Amino acid sequence: MTDQQTHGETSSDTGYETIQVRTEGRVGIIQLDRPKALNALNSQLCREVVQAAAAFDADENIGAIILTGSDKAFAAGADIKEMASKDFAQVYAEDLFGLWDRFAATRIPVIAAVSGHALGGGCELAMMCDIILAADNASFGQPEIKLGLIPGMGGSQRLTRAIGKSKAMEMVLTGRTMKAEEAERSGLVARVVPLAELQQTALEMATAIASMSRPVAMLAKEVVDAAYESSLAEGVRLERRLNFACFALEDRREGMAAFVEKREADFTHR
Repeated sequence: MTDQQTHGETSSDTGYETIQVRTEGRVGIIQLDRPKALNALNSQLCREVVQAAAAFDADENIGAIILTGSDKAFAAGADIKEMASKDFAQVYAEDLFGLWDRFAATRIPVIAAVSGHALGGGCELAMMCDIILAADNASFGQPEIKLGLIPGMGGSQRLTRAIGKSKAMEMVLTGRTMKAEEAERSGLVARVVPLAELQQTALEMATAIASMSRPVAMLAKEVVDAAYESSLAEGVRLERRLNFACFALEDRREGMAAFVEKREADFTHR
């Protein structure tokens, strides 16, 4: 899925204007598509990403989502031209950025395949995903302070949880960008791969996840996310309850039977 690829459904097929959407097997792919604006996150793109992710989330035939941009930019930030004329009353009344919470609440696993710039809102959007795969040309940052702002889509919170207070504070207070290698060392991204291999690597990972039991993958995502919100004791209790819940699933029986019989499991997502 390079800048030139248009396989599968395109924006004209789906009615979307700022993204392209397609499927590969049980994987849903959302590609940000505002090349002239380096995929800046305007309100229309936000609505379309949220709508597309919700549709995949509701589709039992989709087990994982890839969110990606172009080789040059995952997303270079929020659309400053759209925001520049707004005042406090406007942004408060419309709950600016609030719609992104719906994307963050997607229940099936989401992989961000990041190449090029992931700055400001772009970095925050990547961090809303469950796994970040970075191309070797990726860069991450929260440069809002240079515009007289602070992050507004969760950057101060998710970045601190991902890389720790000191480094997050440095990035938020100075606006410094972080290259892919440093992002991997710091725990922000899961893996760095050559740019030419990014999309294939993301698809292989998403396909592997989507081949698992869909409800179990959703439970696994829920319990890992809970580690951010709960104490260790509370998290372990939740994990144990959800582990017990798996015993009600047909897929748990199939998975254990397949292991005993030394064959591949044939999950039915029930």
